[in-house]
Order: sequence, then C-alpha cells, then structure tokens
Amino acid sequence: MVRTQIYLTAKQHRGLRRAAAREGLSMTELLRRLVDRHLTPPARPEFSKEAVMSFIGLGESGRDDISQRHDEAIAEAFRVASVR
Repeated sequence: MVRTQIYLTAKQHRGLRRAAAREGLSMTELLRRLVDRHLTPPARPEFSKEAVMSFIGLGESGRDDISQRHDEAIAEAFRVASVR
C-alpha cells in the first residue's frame, strides 16, 4: 500500500467518520472502498438473446416503419448491453 495524505473539510471528515462507524470500518478502509467503487466501471446489464427477442410484437410504437426497421432496434439493444 502507498501512504497518502488528503485534506477533507470538517463536514466531510465528520460524515466519513460517522459512515465508517456505522459500517464498522476504519475511515481508511471506507475511503479505499469508495475509491475502488469510483474507479471501477459500472457493470453492464446482461440479457439473454431470448429475452431481447421476446419484446418483438408486444405492443404498438405509433411508428409506421417499425416493421421495416426492427433490425436496427435489436442491434441497438445488443450494443447497449452485454448479451449472452
């Protein structure tokens, strides 16, 4: 580990101290966890292909070109989320 010195406002210090006590952690451990959480990218949702495909034909979009452009909607769903 690397020793690091930081400056907190009094309000931040009080809040950190209270949160650490509430969670039964040292302030240092809570700070490490907060930094890890901040640096780790959020997990992308994962959907099965069957779940994605099951939305086809469920309702009306109000658009008259959806039957011709449904492939684009499916491709977008696959781009946005991990699909297994």
